[in-house]
Amino acid sequence: MFDGTKGDDARDLARFGYKQELVRTIGSFTAFCTGFAFISVMTGMFLLFGENYGLGGPAAIWAWMAAFGGQLLFAFVFAELAVRYPLQGSVYNWTKNIARHDATAWLAGASMILALMVSTAAVAITMQNVLPYISSVFWIYGNGHGAHDATVNGIILGSIMIALTTAICLLGARVRSFVNNLGVTVELLGSSFLIIFFLFHAHRGLGVAFQTNGTGHGYGDGYLGALLVCVLLGVFTMWGFDTAGSIGEETINPRKTSPHAIIRALVASGVFGALLLLTAAMAVKNSHDPNIASGGLAYVIQSVLGKTGGDVMLGCAAVAVFVCGLANQTGAVNMIFAMSRDNGLPAASRLARVGKRSRTPVIPPIIVAVVAVAILAFNIDQPSIFLVVSSTTVIFALFSYLLIAGSFAAVRLRGEWHQNDRRYFTLGRLGLPVSLAAAGWAVFTIVDIAWPRNAIYNPASPFHWYLKWGGVLFPVVLLLISFALYWFKQRGGIGILPEHAAERAAAPDLPTGTALPGRAAASAVLDPTP
Repeated sequence: MFDGTKGDDARDLARFGYKQELVRTIGSFTAFCTGFAFISVMTGMFLLFGENYGLGGPAAIWAWMAAFGGQLLFAFVFAELAVRYPLQGSVYNWTKNIARHDATAWLAGASMILALMVSTAAVAITMQNVLPYISSVFWIYGNGHGAHDATVNGIILGSIMIALTTAICLLGARVRSFVNNLGVTVELLGSSFLIIFFLFHAHRGLGVAFQTNGTGHGYGDGYLGALLVCVLLGVFTMWGFDTAGSIGEETINPRKTSPHAIIRALVASGVFGALLLLTAAMAVKNSHDPNIASGGLAYVIQSVLGKTGGDVMLGCAAVAVFVCGLANQTGAVNMIFAMSRDNGLPAASRLARVGKRSRTPVIPPIIVAVVAVAILAFNIDQPSIFLVVSSTTVIFALFSYLLIAGSFAAVRLRGEWHQNDRRYFTLGRLGLPVSLAAAGWAVFTIVDIAWPRNAIYNPASPFHWYLKWGGVLFPVVLLLISFALYWFKQRGGIGILPEHAAERAAAPDLPTGTALPGRAAASAVLDPTP
């Protein structure tokens, strides 16, 4: 039995067919911070609070709570999978080990890579919603009065941020963890202070949570229609908590650490987000003020706290946005590394190469940065296309989650899942209903987000049918292209690359040979307690 030392963790990894290449420095707090930083409630609020308030009023908090409950189903599934498979690349490796077809795992990984690359760009441009409110110094291009000033300036600020996060990724896990932990600490303190300050400046009580501001009148099914749109704020914000498990090969004793980090990251985000939504609505002087919808949380903060206090909180938000972008890029890098190590991507050997000094993948951070900046560039002349692309990010992530939850439910239905060791997180008999409910939630949210709505995908003229249907067209086209890449190029060569395979002496439970398909290598690891 392993007791959680670094040497034991390396031998545990060898049972899956992989040698220890990354450095294990991550403890429980850092693992939590990785998941919390990815979700980054402050980033989500600064990006979507105003739109959400305008669409559903203060009562939209109930949509947030519904989204939190639904996403928690995924967290429970991921926590149990993180016990069994403490590997880099979370969703890809989890699906690889429980699905019956390699194509399922490949699509789960590829879809998540698409989500993370686009999300890196979407998070980076959020800096435009924060920094210029602090000082005009951050107007690098124009002054905000020109037609394209905000767009171009946002791209510049976002590109600078991506360049910095890329440098941090290349410096290795220790530097990345330090920056991440510092940023999350700032975000936690800032969020706590903001909630307390809003409470002390409240103009109304808890009853505001039932105030719709008449927003249901624009929907055929009344306020229910408004809530279905407002659910998107919660789903757009509360995903990526699996990232706390995607660093399994950098984590000390990951079978114990990762599951709790995944759940705690989501729970903390859900609670802080709900309190921010509620207390902000309580603190505004006029809950019908149209500037709340147009100016978002930045307007609310400065109107309640004043210029100085508002700037301090906006500074905290900028830090939160930065570490959120760092976590997104880290997640994409881990996914690319995990799939390349299994020869699942073109030029896999180069993509999976680990720096000798940094002990971290070298090429993937640069690729993610280049793609993210290219996506940002679309916002100059094609802001409508950028809106569609960024709005569909979470569809790719939810598609990956659906493949995981569906595969997990299938394994349990076939009676092939057994986890009886109470030292580790387990769902027990609840595993089957939770996994089925998670799969159902994934289908519901994908349909809800992809449903053709001008309010989401084409809110301003000129109106085009292909933009309105962007939530369907863009994901379907990219997923079909991705599957074609797998089917015609990668399908026949999937297997652990020899340079990343564990020596047989370190992995005595493995069958003879090292270049094994993922599921074949994992079949030697049926018991989560070696």
